[in-house]
Amino acid sequence: MHIRLSPKWEEKLRYLRLKFLPRTLFFRTMLLIFVPLIVVQIVSVVMFFDGSWSRMGRRLSENLASDMKFIIDIANEQPKKVSTLQKMSSSTLELDFEYFSNQAKHQVMNKASKGNKLIVGYLEEALKQNFGEDMTSIYLGNGDKDLEVFVDTEKGLYKFTASKKKIFSSSIFMFVVWMAGTSVLLFLVAVLFLRIQVRSIARLAEVAEEFGKGIDNQDFKPSGSSEVRKAAIAFIKMKERIQRQISERTQMLAGVSHDLRTPLTRMKLQVTMMADSDDKKDFLSDIDEMEKMLDGYLSFVSGEGGEKSSFVDMNEMILSIINKFRNKKALIRYSTNDQVSAIQGREQALKRAVTNIIANAFRYGKTISVKLESNNKKLNLVIEDDGPGIPKDKRNDVFKAFYRLENSRNKETGGVGLGLSIAKDVISSHGGTIELDDSELGGLKVLISIPL
Repeated sequence: MHIRLSPKWEEKLRYLRLKFLPRTLFFRTMLLIFVPLIVVQIVSVVMFFDGSWSRMGRRLSENLASDMKFIIDIANEQPKKVSTLQKMSSSTLELDFEYFSNQAKHQVMNKASKGNKLIVGYLEEALKQNFGEDMTSIYLGNGDKDLEVFVDTEKGLYKFTASKKKIFSSSIFMFVVWMAGTSVLLFLVAVLFLRIQVRSIARLAEVAEEFGKGIDNQDFKPSGSSEVRKAAIAFIKMKERIQRQISERTQMLAGVSHDLRTPLTRMKLQVTMMADSDDKKDFLSDIDEMEKMLDGYLSFVSGEGGEKSSFVDMNEMILSIINKFRNKKALIRYSTNDQVSAIQGREQALKRAVTNIIANAFRYGKTISVKLESNNKKLNLVIEDDGPGIPKDKRNDVFKAFYRLENSRNKETGGVGLGLSIAKDVISSHGGTIELDDSELGGLKVLISIPL
């Protein structure tokens, strides 16, 4: 069920999700586990404190205050039996007390540290209820008898000494420790389990991206949960089908190439034996054009499917391509930065794509600029010329197979309309992009981006 909100609130929620919600599956799942866990911990501690612990602390304090009230009442009625009462209180109630007259009481009340409200709060309430206007003070020490209570009455001062356990139970701390310990253990188990599951998903994504770049990882095996394994198995089957279709297509095209080249060669020999005439020149021109179209078509559809991926030094490759055009009557400028690194890909395919683009620049321009840069994420290759360029409304069409701009790219000056198609197919197979734009030199600018 989806609750529809106004566009304004939808935009706010979208901003909050992008701003605060983790992006990775691991941290999003951990957030789903961690937040409810913390809420349960807080609710449990609060309920325990407000319920069992507070009720028990209040009852213990009331009992201790009642025992003190009982002892003081007896001591006031029978002052001569104070020593006997002290022995009985210590042995029976585990509560020691001393009596000081009004003249001596000022020498006794010299303690410095009063008790924490969390520990003595209930006892203070109980003492007020039992002794009313009488002055009472509570102090905590560090020994076994670490609780001292002074009750200042009209007849004298009573000093009671007992254990802090008589009013306070440490079970809340044990409860919190056990809850925190089990929560940490659960959190660690969840982290370990999720890392295993996320690792299998991340590995599947990595292999799929490598396959998109033409890298066939034979060591990949399905792992993780059953759903992830099913996705991995489906990916492996899909990859095998794609590879089988490419192989069958390549074999079929190789047969077609052989079958077509034989009659073309025979026709070319027959035409060569004919007497020189305008028709002979036209026939030879048509045959050459058919061979050229056949070569271009086979290069486009077969690609470099059989080539294995390796590390390619793009700087060295571009320099070798440029050197082939040094004799052309055109000025070329090449620049690169120090961060250019090798990329993993199919060297011959990349060389063919870059050669097609640079050849186009030399074919239509007199000044060519080639710039190669890279960072930690991608490699950028920019090729510019001062030629006629390509109109904006035609820039998407030139990547289509066999498409030619009739005004500038014709059969005499250009190919069969497959150069940019081949280049885009190669760059896309490496996970990159190719874009056309206006050049600062006045012609066409080609920007190639390939992820590292």
